[in-house]
Amino acid sequence: MQSKETITTNKTFLAPVPSVILAIISVQGGAAIAKGLFPVIGATSTAALRIGISALILLAVNRPNLRALTTAQWKAIIPYGIMMGAMNFIFYLAVKRIPLGLGVALEFVGPLLVAVLGSNRRSDYLWVLLAAAGIALIAPWTSTGLDPIGVGLALLAGGFWAGYIVMGSAVSKVVEGGTAVTVGMFVAALLFVPFGFTSGGFEKLNLSLSISAIAIALFSSAIPFTLEMNALHKIPKKTFSILMSMEPAAAAICGFIFIHEILSVTEWLAIVLIVLASLGAALTAKKQSNQLESGPVN
Repeated sequence: MQSKETITTNKTFLAPVPSVILAIISVQGGAAIAKGLFPVIGATSTAALRIGISALILLAVNRPNLRALTTAQWKAIIPYGIMMGAMNFIFYLAVKRIPLGLGVALEFVGPLLVAVLGSNRRSDYLWVLLAAAGIALIAPWTSTGLDPIGVGLALLAGGFWAGYIVMGSAVSKVVEGGTAVTVGMFVAALLFVPFGFTSGGFEKLNLSLSISAIAIALFSSAIPFTLEMNALHKIPKKTFSILMSMEPAAAAICGFIFIHEILSVTEWLAIVLIVLASLGAALTAKKQSNQLESGPVN
């Protein structure tokens, strides 16, 4: 999302580009599995379980010293945790009403906006345009019969995703990655786990459902968020945003594998465009890294 634990961040962790790619695969696989729990315990309880269990796992493994955090660090972590929890909670409510691949495509409006606003290179705009073309093909914006509430929720989740990228970049500068993710998820759990109790879904949990919930938490939150924090600490948020253009493609593939969604030719064309955009962004990131290692470029 290795010579080190996957849910701790340190100086010998994965390079940023592989981190983002593995995070994408992990989170979309987890989302597809999560959709299977919706008919049993509901989207609200599934989202609450994902956030709550992720927080427990990260707290147990990383054991952050909460008392050692400064006021400035808390001011960075709390908004980051709110964005982290909100984007996941609302996204689950969205994909309860609309298909997974479509939900991810609509949600991507948020990070795409971050990429456009933060870009100062023509090549970056090219990758954004390719990704946007792919998203336009995947997302039938004017499709009849599409749940408008689901669309609105997916777009709202995209707004929180944009905030997560911006806040994640900021918090990575003042807090070590593993601690930031752990405490951020703890903040998210405090805010959103109570919704799981009020919705009544927790009462239906059994051993099998609990195991599935743990797997969802690992694949959808604990592992990918740590990997994303590792990447945000090393690359600009605009590059991170463009790399995340692979999300709709990964969602479509996981949807096919786990919930047997069949893609049309147009949708596969969209996947090709998004993968090309991601490849271009990865090459740009590598070029920037080489420039930094060889000294400043005027």
